[in-house]
Amino acid sequence: MPVRSLKTVLTCAAAVSLALAAVPAAHSVDGPAPDPRNVQAMRDMALAISATAKYVDEREAIKDGYVPHGQQCMTNPFGVGAMGYHYVKQEYWGSRDPSKPTALLYSTEKDRNGRRKLQTVEWMATDGDQDLKTTDDRPTMFGLPFDGPMPGHWPGMPKHYDLHMWAYEKNPAGRFHNWNPALKCSGHMTHS
Repeated sequence: MPVRSLKTVLTCAAAVSLALAAVPAAHSVDGPAPDPRNVQAMRDMALAISATAKYVDEREAIKDGYVPHGQQCMTNPFGVGAMGYHYVKQEYWGSRDPSKPTALLYSTEKDRNGRRKLQTVEWMATDGDQDLKTTDDRPTMFGLPFDGPMPGHWPGMPKHYDLHMWAYEKNPAGRFHNWNPALKCSGHMTHS
């Protein structure tokens, strides 16, 4: 990425981080959101955006070890939207470091250059006892609890918790909602 483009992306990320101060309080009509008075949560959100800004170009994500998981777009079986395509960095499984998300989620459609657009960053962590009925090890980030526990989304994936942050695409259900009701997959993979 040329230096000028990188500066533009980082400037945009900084502007977005300042806008985060206007994020509504914890459970707004747009879904759960960090308390804007939580300085650490605001800093961590800004860090997540600035650290992942280079991945707007999916080639950078692949170069840094994010592997496209499967060839299918993930959609909700109950018709409440989609997530897109997951690019996973196994080394970051269990990370609660804002700068090291486990997965990057890319658009349901490719652009005119055949590339997907970065929309979401996601952190995932294994459910310690693999019991969907217990939540005593539920992680938190940005002052918010992870979703789950839930079954794995693909073969070999353990029961886990996850937290999505729609950093690069508006989600009408809220910045931290897992499914985006505005998205649809064509030829999709259903998530249970």
